[in-house]
Amino acid sequence: MQVLRTPESRFAHLPGYDHAPSYVDLGEVRMAYVDAGPRDAPVALLLHGEPTWGFLHRHMVGPLLEAGMRVVVPDLIGFGRSDKPARVADYTYARHVGWVTRFLDALGLDGGPDTTLFCQDWGSLIGLRIAGTEPHRFARICVGNGYLPAGQQAANLPFRAWRAFARWSPVLPVSRIVQVGTVTTLSRDVLAAYDAPYPTRRHLAGARAFPMLVPTSASDPAMPEQKRAWEGLGSYDRPFLTLFGRHDPILGGADKPLRAHVPGAEGQPHDRLRGSHFVQEDCGEEIATRMGEWVRATS
Repeated sequence: MQVLRTPESRFAHLPGYDHAPSYVDLGEVRMAYVDAGPRDAPVALLLHGEPTWGFLHRHMVGPLLEAGMRVVVPDLIGFGRSDKPARVADYTYARHVGWVTRFLDALGLDGGPDTTLFCQDWGSLIGLRIAGTEPHRFARICVGNGYLPAGQQAANLPFRAWRAFARWSPVLPVSRIVQVGTVTTLSRDVLAAYDAPYPTRRHLAGARAFPMLVPTSASDPAMPEQKRAWEGLGSYDRPFLTLFGRHDPILGGADKPLRAHVPGAEGQPHDRLRGSHFVQEDCGEEIATRMGEWVRATS
């Protein structure tokens, strides 16, 4: 596996996200993350998706710190400051789950601390997969515009169009993709920060891979584990909250089946917010404030 590493100089100007990165060696790759707040405080673990990185959560970090939490924000492998295997074929669903699981173990987030998971997009495919098979890791879960597909329904047309674009388009304009997935007009420096991890087309292999890795057919190699995790979520009785951007054409309604399936969702203050797919850009401060209040109420 050939691994690429984005030069640190690409991250010199990140508006609102000046937290110093830390790194965990996972064997073949190095994962970057931000770790802010007291080490003995309850943990908020924020998992991003495609094609973003930890920068997406910058509006959430401050309010969560003010709520007295330790905030841990990893960059998934292939994204942000983390290492980037150079071939699309280097990325699999199982590898991503393994990388994040090893990251959690390395930080001691194995069920001991009071850990709240916030996950969106592919952060949900990874985070909910882990939660469904190892529920002890998370004291509570908040999902924003994410899901755990396990053959419940066919992929909708907007997703199929996005997957085809990611696979066949000669260019993958990351910042423009993020802009399309928000209701907020992003500034030039914010758009540049989303493009920063990808100085060449070869650095984009992970972003190219993710849409094709979403399991949408019964023959997908990930489907047995998906179904096992989905079944596990059907027994998850710890607090489970959905805060979705309601203008998301792909996942804006995915909160409903989650709330119906997960026992811990009953009686929680679910909401649909004025946001789109990248709800952290549109409503990040509001989500973090609600999460802080929710953590206090359910502790």
